[in-house]
Amino acid sequence: MAKKPFASSADLGDKKETLEVLADGVYALTAEGDPNVGVIEAEDFLIAFEARATPKAARDWLEQLREYTDKPVKYLVLSHYHAVRVLGASAYEAQSIIAHEKTQFLIEERGMQDWASEFGRMPRLFREPEGIPGLTHPDIVFNDRLEIPLGGDRGSLILEYCGRGHTAGDIVAWLPKHKILFAGDLVEAAAALYTGDAFHFDWSTETLDKVKAYGAETLIGGRGAVAHGREDVDAAIEQTRGFLNGMKEKVGEVHKRGGTVKEAFEATRDHLAPKFGMWPIFEHCLPFDVQRLWDEFDGIDWPRIWTDERDQEVWDKLQD
Repeated sequence: MAKKPFASSADLGDKKETLEVLADGVYALTAEGDPNVGVIEAEDFLIAFEARATPKAARDWLEQLREYTDKPVKYLVLSHYHAVRVLGASAYEAQSIIAHEKTQFLIEERGMQDWASEFGRMPRLFREPEGIPGLTHPDIVFNDRLEIPLGGDRGSLILEYCGRGHTAGDIVAWLPKHKILFAGDLVEAAAALYTGDAFHFDWSTETLDKVKAYGAETLIGGRGAVAHGREDVDAAIEQTRGFLNGMKEKVGEVHKRGGTVKEAFEATRDHLAPKFGMWPIFEHCLPFDVQRLWDEFDGIDWPRIWTDERDQEVWDKLQD
């Protein structure tokens, strides 16, 4: 059998991008399982949610947005630290970049390694990588909740920490007036979860419970289509929980009986593939997901840093 191409290194085809106007002044761009981004329009400025992987990729998104609004970007909000979400920040020319304090810490601790790792795993997302000026550093950080008034009758945008999940520092953006939630990678709508830096036990319980408690009627996850209506929103949240619980069940069984991480990977893939295997990046993510969850069962609370060398080592060990 031919060896599988590493991660998403062979996924080089263009994805169709779809810009949706979710409410007056609320925009989302989805791209067939590629990372989603959004913008919230205030009375005289914009708040961007997520930055994309390179300034070129960000400019491509902003060019589409400018058909709807020419207001300047005052704030760029980063839901977490992963390179494909943050390295395009310079294109926004934002006055301030906002993130959770743990995201700031993670950028300092492992930002360079994550940059190399994600570029190797998903090269297609890095349009004109030579344009990246360096790591993205937030200048406004918070640890619980931050409210941004939007002016006029637009209400406020609430940025909030829901607990450890996809990373230690994920935040969501909540528009109470419209009941719209930008959930970042805490929720994926019909797209596989990347959990290589995750806290599976917190995420699948208290964190997702808090996300669900917003009662959102529209949800933009990290990847996949926008969920419209409470039924679809709750289904996306529970799909995410189901993926995590399936991993916990199978990896836990193998770990408990003294098996190997390779056996845990195979058992997890066999269990999840019938329901989730057709989702974007399923085969890409699963080796890294299982290795991280195995580490948690081993008592390693803080995720080990992924480097391009460690990526290849885990891939070769598990995904053959």
